[in-house]
Amino acid sequence: MSEIYDKVVSVRFSRVNKAYYFDANGFDLDIDDYVIVESIRGRQIGKVVQVKNDFENDGEPLKAVIRPASPKDLVAKELFNQKRDEAISFARKRLTELNLDGVKILDAEFSFDGSRLQVNYCSDNDEKVDLKSLKFDLLRNFPSVIAIDLRQLGPRDVAKTIPGMGACGLACRCCCQYLTEFSSISIKMAKEQGISLTPAEITGMCGRLRCCLVYENDYYVECRKRLPKKNKRVITPQGEGKVVEVFPLRDAILVEIPEVGRREFKREQLITDDSNAPQNNNITDSVPDESEIEDKDILALVSGNDVYADPVKKEKPVKPKREGKQDRKERPERRDRREKDAKDERADKNERRERPFKQNRTNRAERSAQVKPFEG
Repeated sequence: MSEIYDKVVSVRFSRVNKAYYFDANGFDLDIDDYVIVESIRGRQIGKVVQVKNDFENDGEPLKAVIRPASPKDLVAKELFNQKRDEAISFARKRLTELNLDGVKILDAEFSFDGSRLQVNYCSDNDEKVDLKSLKFDLLRNFPSVIAIDLRQLGPRDVAKTIPGMGACGLACRCCCQYLTEFSSISIKMAKEQGISLTPAEITGMCGRLRCCLVYENDYYVECRKRLPKKNKRVITPQGEGKVVEVFPLRDAILVEIPEVGRREFKREQLITDDSNAPQNNNITDSVPDESEIEDKDILALVSGNDVYADPVKKEKPVKPKREGKQDRKERPERRDRREKDAKDERADKNERRERPFKQNRTNRAERSAQVKPFEG
């Protein structure tokens, strides 16, 4: 059931994380204001990035904003940020002592009241790492913390936390600037845009396909639908040829014509088969309208016949029954005879399967005693 809210604010807890909607709860809030809200990780302080009026919500009811953040709350946030660096250094030192190779601590974040601590880490192996001892050590070192959440990040989220220059030359990559959610990307997008499929050309810092492949993919797909595909035969003003290359952005194709060579043509310059086909306006009245032609008349149209009628079905001749001959159903003696023969055959097979009892063989000593000596 949908519910309409008078005023809703979109709150983001970090710079490039996903934003969540909250009910303004009657507060006069504006963009860049800090508010205190209740999240799944306890009370947190977030920044308002968007304000909407008369917002219709189709999902679960929205949580309300507790109150706007005061200057004292902002000072407490800075203090916890300093404590965050201490938690990161302690966790990295403890990992070195535990000899956990391939595990790296990326970031840590305290809740608004300091009762919860979330530690983000990554692992070179896809398998889950057991960090129970690290969790107990953090609880022992930070007594004010009630609960600790160890969260493993994927390759894309790891690259998001480490700023750096992009392959396109931007000082900061897209994932570090504004991307809050990652779209699904496939190798087919690179093929549609004619990009080289070498790993260095299509993969980013995270080792996955670049997020920018999805930006122009829809436009490339739409342009390619209007152009003939590669290796297709087309008719041009200079003759018939084969499509060698397709240029979606220029709305043109490169055609190889025999005895002419390769020439580039726009889509409007191509000659379709319908334009060259002679137009026959002398249509006789005997041909019915397309709406009147039924499926049964398609065979007549393809064969070239002018008559649209149902074909005459030829009836198969029926053989006359011989006098005095009974039907198969009326011959019980044959069925009884077949059943009797089958029973006899099964009995013979059972007799052949039952082998006669073999007597135990005597040993060599007994057989040697029974053999009579040679009388020469």
